Amino acid sequence: QVQLVESGGGLVQPGGSLRLSCATSRNIFSRNTMGWYRQAPGHQRDFLAHITSGRSTNYADSVKGRFTISRDNAKNTVYLQMNSLKHEDTAVYYCRAWGFGRTYWGQGTQVTVSS
Repeated sequence: QVQLVESGGGLVQPGGSLRLSCATSRNIFSRNTMGWYRQAPGHQRDFLAHITSGRSTNYADSVKGRFTISRDNAKNTVYLQMNSLKHEDTAVYYCRAWGFGRTYWGQGTQVTVSS
């Protein structure tokens, strides 16, 4: 059963922007911290950003100032706005929800930065 559904990935030129979305149920969204990770071929899955239910945020240094995480409580959706994209941002991007001893992952969405 899919708990988190990501969307918004695709092909973008260097310097461009994309906004990823991750939708889930109200039960998961309202109780958990929501975050974004990514995994490039041959690399481990890396943390990018998270946002708590109280809207506190944290970012990896690699994306600080370029990526912005936000959440829409009415839509049970978390977003990742990605600006000034670089070739090295190419990866599969995953949404994660965690809290109260449980964690949930989405299926991932591909982001390719290429000219």
